Amino acid sequence: MTEECAGTFGKTRLSRLRGRLFHWWFLLRRPMTLGVRIIVLDEEKRSVLLVRHTYVPGWQLPGGGVEIGETLADAVTKELAEEANIAASEPARLLSVHFNRHASRRDHVAVFLLTRFRQTAPRAPDHEIAEARFFPLDALPENLSPGARRRLREALEGTAPSPFW
Repeated sequence: MTEECAGTFGKTRLSRLRGRLFHWWFLLRRPMTLGVRIIVLDEEKRSVLLVRHTYVPGWQLPGGGVEIGETLADAVTKELAEEANIAASEPARLLSVHFNRHASRRDHVAVFLLTRFRQTAPRAPDHEIAEARFFPLDALPENLSPGARRRLREALEGTAPSPFW
């Protein structure tokens, strides 16, 4: 195995391990987990915001966990600011809630749609977010997570949402 290949393999394994450790930490602290994901849609440019985390592979919808005592709306605002420097010009609209049985038997995800917003500054990479950017709807990345791909299809094509992530 070349050094470059070994380095990539090690980073991938480390990223997966870090993701699992985060998940277990949340399970220990919370008997049920609730998260938010936001479809940030630029209707004029026909593009959607996606983020690439450092600890899971592929592109995802921005979002994260809802803290104890935090409203869903507050979680949406917090996650958009943290992950992409996005400020909503109007409240995001709740589209659906899904049971994420792939993560655990306790995980639920609320999906929101935001179409009026501004980006306060470009998002610099950090320990959590490797990249955040808009993709044209007709040129989504190959490694878009299956859950994000399903949520986009439901929101944009008007199909009934699945109860499962």
